[in-house]
Amino acid sequence: MIRTIPKNMNVAVLNLPSVKRYQENFDHLLSLIKANNDKQIIVAPEVYLTAYDYEHLNTAAKFSAKALKLLKQEVNEQIVVLTLILEEGEGFVNQAVVIHKHKVVHRQNKVKLFRLGDEDLYFHAGKKKKIMPFEIEGVKFALLICFELRFKDLWKQIEGADIVLIPARWGLLRKKQLEILSAALAVMNQCYVLLSNSADSDMASSSSILSPDGTVIMDDNSEVVEGVVDFREIKKMRRYIVMD
Repeated sequence: MIRTIPKNMNVAVLNLPSVKRYQENFDHLLSLIKANNDKQIIVAPEVYLTAYDYEHLNTAAKFSAKALKLLKQEVNEQIVVLTLILEEGEGFVNQAVVIHKHKVVHRQNKVKLFRLGDEDLYFHAGKKKKIMPFEIEGVKFALLICFELRFKDLWKQIEGADIVLIPARWGLLRKKQLEILSAALAVMNQCYVLLSNSADSDMASSSSILSPDGTVIMDDNSEVVEGVVDFREIKKMRRYIVMD
């Protein structure tokens, strides 16, 4: 079956710090979603609503579950992407959700937990095989969560995606590495990368929109980084620089 894809999509990646009050984070996210209703895709930083509040994981998970219900009510034509701390089984996961037309159309638990941040002590890891392209209305997406960007075998698993979504909470000390890896992924996989990173004082910011030819749109001083995904660019790169 031939995919029917649009010529372009208006997109936004958020560059936001998290505050201690979860509700303030949620209210701000919702206000930005509404203010950017002309954007077809909006990506928020990893665990933006609660940050990694290890001392209150039960509270964070309950709030996140409630927030997800409210977001599903609000999000219709847009595609909104974020990760949440949620209860699963007898523990907790860091789960990416993709919301579209009042539904969660894709879920993906973080597989590569960052040991320097003690993530492995508090969360269950997802299954590696779940990291694969998925389709929404003719567009092939893939998703990596923060630290997963470092693993070249995962780049291989998501080959063929038109857009790679990356919610992240990447540290300031490794800012340059984040920028290099996200740009390299866009060029290597000949796709767009939409990176939304935390803007906390100890985080890298660097939220950006990266195109298959290596062009980068980034503004650390802005809460919302805007751009356009041009599917003709993807087609052109894949036609003239054949990677088979």
